[in-house]
Amino acid sequence: MASPVNAPRRAALLTLGCARNEVDSEEMAGRLTGSGWELVDAEDGSPDVILVNTCGFVEQAKKDSIDTVLAASDVARPAGAKVVAVGCLAERYGADLARDLPEADAVLGFDAYPELAERLGDVLGGHAPEPHVPVDRRTLLPISPVERPAATADVSVPGHEWVPDLGGVSRTRLTGGPVASLKLASGCDRRCAFCAIPAFRGSFVSRAPADVLGEAAWLASDGVRELVLVSENSTSYGKDLPGGTRALVDLLPRLASTDGIERIRVSYLQPAELRPDLLAAIAGTPGIAPYFDLSFQHASARVLRRMRRFGSRTDFLDLCSRIRDLAPEAGIRSNVIVGFPGETEEDLVELEQFLIGARLDAVGVFGYSDEDGTEAEGYDDKVDPAEVRARVERISALVDELMEQRAEDRIGSDVVVLVERVADDTADDTADDTGEHTCVGRAAHQGPDADGESTVVAADDGGPDPASLRPGDLVRCRVVDTDGVDLVVEALEVLPGVDAGAVLAGSG
Repeated sequence: MASPVNAPRRAALLTLGCARNEVDSEEMAGRLTGSGWELVDAEDGSPDVILVNTCGFVEQAKKDSIDTVLAASDVARPAGAKVVAVGCLAERYGADLARDLPEADAVLGFDAYPELAERLGDVLGGHAPEPHVPVDRRTLLPISPVERPAATADVSVPGHEWVPDLGGVSRTRLTGGPVASLKLASGCDRRCAFCAIPAFRGSFVSRAPADVLGEAAWLASDGVRELVLVSENSTSYGKDLPGGTRALVDLLPRLASTDGIERIRVSYLQPAELRPDLLAAIAGTPGIAPYFDLSFQHASARVLRRMRRFGSRTDFLDLCSRIRDLAPEAGIRSNVIVGFPGETEEDLVELEQFLIGARLDAVGVFGYSDEDGTEAEGYDDKVDPAEVRARVERISALVDELMEQRAEDRIGSDVVVLVERVADDTADDTADDTGEHTCVGRAAHQGPDADGESTVVAADDGGPDPASLRPGDLVRCRVVDTDGVDLVVEALEVLPGVDAGAVLAGSG
């Protein structure tokens, strides 16, 4: 049912993919609310438009995005609403996606974002814009990074449009809670043989430090206590700014001093670019979580070279050792790809030996699949898909065992947990199987979504009652048990806005 005459137009946003996409959705939401639109739920809010922010990373993500558009169409059609596809899949395939997915009333690329409300108005008026013909977005900006900041004025870079000078914040939070992602940069200049992201996200572009700091302060005013800095490659931050690649080292303590922010987490680090000064800054700066989200991808030097990457098992083990020399309780997580073209049994064993030696806290395991337009798509020594699946199962089983062991290693240690969810009388879905209230959060080594979490229980010898805690509280806890990769921790004391790293350094 469409909006009554003179009522605000209503939009629902559905987001797939990574944290970067979530930030993009909140920027789109801000643009819409700033233009007088109302944000509603897709199924029971009677939207005029359902906006699907798609992911185009790998085959499963593409399928999930298409399935979501189809499901949105089933919801929208009886009510006379429109369905519009945006995001990476829409940007990557443009007119081809529009042709093959008629259930979407429009397919909009990144360049439509600045006039999103107007474009959606056109769709509602029956005049959907022609879907764009995709281009390699790396060609839209200068080759030289230092020339890019000025050029971005004419190129849409999603997630970078925090514009207080224009009278408001072009971001509306779609989910509450004490944790939020903050875009540090977009795009990538690397040429990994398996990855298509640079072609549709474009060349690497840093956000100005003032914008990052301003948005951090705004998020803090909205109740956020932990910021997760996201990008395609955070270790490149500053390469296109006057301060150069030291810019992130300089920015981190300034972010950590933001009133109300208790913890900063840096994600998406490239091992080959993790300089000693940045490593030391993440490991030792008060307010920065000693957390290293490192994109290893493999550990065989031969496979890594074919991937157009750098490193080896020895290099990566040395990096893990250096991290733990500076911060013994640091969290280290990564992703690996198995079944890459030409991968041998010896290569797989090399990866296994690395994983056994590295003692990572969390590892994502992905089977290789061809991506359109990538170098590896043209390799002729592909691993049979059935063998790829078998290797995924093999490495996943090893990883599960190792991650559980790493969690068990933490029993008896102290951690500082940022509380994210606490059951109350109106939130029975967060109660445990016995019906008792539960309190759940994450320690400094546990990143959002995939790295496990900590369930806070009452200590036998006193301490705060977990039922009295609230989202956003920092609590010093002791690890007493594990549940797979998750921790069970006893609450020792609530910390009134102090740095977790400093507390743990003084608790030994």
